[in-house]
Amino acid sequence: MKVLVPIKRVIDYNVKVRVKSDNSNVDLANVKMAINPFCEIAVEEAVRLKEAGTASEVIVISVGNKSCQEQLRTALALGADRAIQIDTDQQVDALNIAKLLQKIVAEEQPQLVILGKQSIDSDNNQTGQMLAALTGFSQGTFASEVKVDGDFVKVTREVDSGLQTVSLTLPAIVTTDLRLNEPRYASLPNIMKAKRKPLLVRSASDFDVDLTPRTQLIKVVPPSERQAGILVDSVDELVEKLRNEAKVIS
Repeated sequence: MKVLVPIKRVIDYNVKVRVKSDNSNVDLANVKMAINPFCEIAVEEAVRLKEAGTASEVIVISVGNKSCQEQLRTALALGADRAIQIDTDQQVDALNIAKLLQKIVAEEQPQLVILGKQSIDSDNNQTGQMLAALTGFSQGTFASEVKVDGDFVKVTREVDSGLQTVSLTLPAIVTTDLRLNEPRYASLPNIMKAKRKPLLVRSASDFDVDLTPRTQLIKVVPPSERQAGILVDSVDELVEKLRNEAKVIS
């Protein structure tokens, strides 16, 4: 079974995000970048499937300029077999990402595509569902458990009311939630091996996809500052402050 894992380059989640002074976008100058955490979970799940003998090959793919090769090499160090970069300097929205991935799916014919449920920068939670619609594959989103059994994959989904388990016919698309697994760290020997693993660069223009964005970024603003909380010595003091200062109870 071949597994395809799309990944995205984002600001490292430990970094405090800065907004440009003109509010046009997020400031990426001299900022540490990393694999989107949900994508990292997807890579880990694919590698575990390979280690279990369920998958035969893990392919990682990213859309962006040359800088995203750093994250592809990281994914190779985590256990992926080969990587594909779709090269473009253009800002590509979720639908166009899905269309590019559809072309790769048609070429590679993976039985399973595992994506992070969303990226921590745009938080759209759209690409996996759009790719499923374009390919006609069955889909299981927000996965906290994935079990492949023959021609089926059983996905336990995290939904508002609890957990829902669905059985999908392969080929299928799965998007990962936080509790699916805990990604490993890349060891130094694997980092060195990753430098020799194949990384294919393809131009976005090769795929005959109109990359004109359907959305327009108007403005980016930081969240409003919150006042620090206070400690109280008793429940009576808490109730008094809620009644007289916060005025949220009567």
